[in-house]
Amino acid sequence: MTDPASAQARPTEEWAKVGDLQVRYLDWGGDGPPIMALHGLASSGHWYDLVAPMLRQQWRVIAPDQRGHGQTSQMESGYDWQTLASDIVGLMDHLGLEKAAVLGHSWGGNVAGNLAARFPERVQKLVLIDGGFMGARQRPGASWESFRERARPRDVSGTRKEFLDRLRVQLAECWSDELERIVQTMVYEDDQGQIQDILRPDNHAQVMHAMWNEPPASTLPQVSCPTIMIPAGPRPERAGTEFAVMRQEMVEAAAKIIKDCQIHWIPNTMHDIGYHKPGELAGVIVDFLSQR
Repeated sequence: MTDPASAQARPTEEWAKVGDLQVRYLDWGGDGPPIMALHGLASSGHWYDLVAPMLRQQWRVIAPDQRGHGQTSQMESGYDWQTLASDIVGLMDHLGLEKAAVLGHSWGGNVAGNLAARFPERVQKLVLIDGGFMGARQRPGASWESFRERARPRDVSGTRKEFLDRLRVQLAECWSDELERIVQTMVYEDDQGQIQDILRPDNHAQVMHAMWNEPPASTLPQVSCPTIMIPAGPRPERAGTEFAVMRQEMVEAAAKIIKDCQIHWIPNTMHDIGYHKPGELAGVIVDFLSQR
């Protein structure tokens, strides 16, 4: 699918003025059809750095830092689905792209799904990578208070060394110098030498309200393009647990409300499939996008 030279390729860093936003995006080049690759919450366009090189021989992969993330403008508002989807449409307009395949990981899957539902003429195919199909309200006994607590900002406290030491343990199966570089594009060091998420707490709170008030079930029925959901399959020790069964039911329920949808589980992996199994993830994406 790719060669060693392609695997070591680096994107160019570009900027676009989209409304009031200065959007920073990574462009992997190539003459193939375009892919817009949307990262998850408190992440950055670099989430795709291990996957994009395996796609660039056939597609032009563009991975923006979304509003309030990475190096794109920090805005005090606009974390609702309509505005987030419009940001991507504005970037496509800037690039002269009439239509693109859209990938979305985690929260980025929610943005991607809303883009496909609200601007169907701009999305050719939709790829939801362990996200965008599971609603907070589907959990038994779900309430706003329980959801807000469960989805509170992650703990990135401590010095840079402490932050990296924690991640080195959490991601021990796939840790590398490249991954160490990638995860640092999502945080910054404050004046006291402490690591903080680039996504500000107030903006994170706006995202939580959007996820609670407009869950995927309210949007996905409007998605008309071919879609694939790529959920992360549980570890063997978690297979068959109540949580694993609930996730499977959520995935199957979401697939039923999308007009043209298929499911491909990647087994025995983590939420950040692109870190743990980038080759397998890229292979599934290639197969789906190559379908007529």
